[in-house]
Amino acid sequence: QVQLVESGGGLVQAGGSLRLSCAASERTLSMLGMAWFRQVPGKEREFVASINWNGGRTAYADSVNGRSTLSRDNAKNAVLLQMSSLKPEDTAVYYCAARRVTSWSAPRDEIAYGYWGQGTQVTVSS
Repeated sequence: QVQLVESGGGLVQAGGSLRLSCAASERTLSMLGMAWFRQVPGKEREFVASINWNGGRTAYADSVNGRSTLSRDNAKNAVLLQMSSLKPEDTAVYYCAARRVTSWSAPRDEIAYGYWGQGTQVTVSS
């Protein structure tokens, strides 16, 4: 069982930056494909970014592409989502997800991920 713990959320002004971290209990996080999703109350959870098991492939939602970077920090057993130029529409609960698959793909569909964190709130004020 993989346990995921998100951190780094909070309140930030529009135009600011945040770095979200997702730490895994799995000692071999390097063997996990990882992703971030977000959800606003009353709406479906949506894809934000993903990275495959070795960091060789990443994918981003159009809404955050160019403003976000997802990277792996295997020494810290974590993945980091750096977000900049934040907008009020980025306000959501951000969830980290993992899949125990070592493949080239970095899926955008939440059904591909079997492990989920509890979420961290990001609020961007205008």
